[in-house]
Amino acid sequence: MKKLLVIEDNESIRENLVELLELANYEVHQAADGKEGVEEAYKVKPDLILCDVMMPKVDGYGVLKILKEREETCDIPFIFLTAKGDKNDFRKGMTLGADDYIPKPFDDTVLMDTIKLRLDKAAKSQKHR
Repeated sequence: MKKLLVIEDNESIRENLVELLELANYEVHQAADGKEGVEEAYKVKPDLILCDVMMPKVDGYGVLKILKEREETCDIPFIFLTAKGDKNDFRKGMTLGADDYIPKPFDDTVLMDTIKLRLDKAAKSQKHR
């Protein structure tokens, strides 16, 4: 079973995401802010991270930057979920190494397809190493 980490400060969005992902048979871990998210990523070593951009303590860009600096977390597929749909925000996330960027509100099908695509791509990359 694939492990996903949801880092989202909005409790209702986080709970809805967790429920949706658990129904899709993922093992889901969660964090309510960026600092907690980084700690959880080190602890559980998820197969994929879904992360909000605007959060207290450490924002999503900071989370991504911190995780990309450590060998054990640098290759984890990372998807931003955000209400910030500006092209500059998108570009900043991609420049830091995000694998995808899904604007809120998002369609559940698009989210699930994106997660599957990123997990499949990561699995293929692992096979070629």
